Amino acid sequence: MARTIVVVSGKGGVGKTTVTANLGRALAARGRRVTLVDADIGLNNLDVALDLEDRVVYDILDVADGRIEPAEALVSDKDYPDLKLLPSVKCGVSDKIKAARFAAIASVLNMTSDYLIIDAPAGVENGFHRAVCAAKEALVITTPHLSAVKDADRTARLLYTYDVKSVGLVVNRVRYDLTDRGEAVAPEKIAELMRLKLVGALPESDVIGINAVCGEKGESAKAYACLADFIEGKSDKIYSPDTGRGLFSLFKRRWQ
Repeated sequence: MARTIVVVSGKGGVGKTTVTANLGRALAARGRRVTLVDADIGLNNLDVALDLEDRVVYDILDVADGRIEPAEALVSDKDYPDLKLLPSVKCGVSDKIKAARFAAIASVLNMTSDYLIIDAPAGVENGFHRAVCAAKEALVITTPHLSAVKDADRTARLLYTYDVKSVGLVVNRVRYDLTDRGEAVAPEKIAELMRLKLVGALPESDVIGINAVCGEKGESAKAYACLADFIEGKSDKIYSPDTGRGLFSLFKRRWQ
């Protein structure tokens, strides 16, 4: 059975879908069977982030309506065959897929996966309930900006009203040059303020989409590798750039 993780954010524009795509690829690069589910019905773009939009034939609505089995709708990643995507649908049919039906589809998919990662809609409206109901773990994505942190905190508090056993924080688009000079809030301070376990910190980068984890030399690739290690329980270290102090450990308890 898969570990089922829902990826949420308090607002749009913080990189939630890009994080989902790159985390999936980082785990698949380790030989894990990873299934990504795009739960952002109507505004979906996980297929675009994975550069798979030209391969999509069926979508989650076809599965929900019983026209095909879940496995038939899966699209395989171009580089990692064990990374698969259940695409969403672009038309406004969100209400047609109820939470119970969505959870049933997720239950089928997690039997053939090591990780089932659900990309939830941004915010707490329009499908948040449906996406979270199918998961046991959650990653809250935010950026260091005040408005993003406030919205993420509200979302995190709401998660505890569900059957979610573990909630971790990923701070995206970190400017380490600013945090080193004390001009921006550091990821660990954000986690402290939100009372969440920091499981990942990702640097600001001009590299977007799947290119962030292509190769092994870029800073984004290193950050995602660090995040994948933390989630797998292989390390309790949080990424930081090579500034003479190397990687630093913020938490000694593993997030599992």
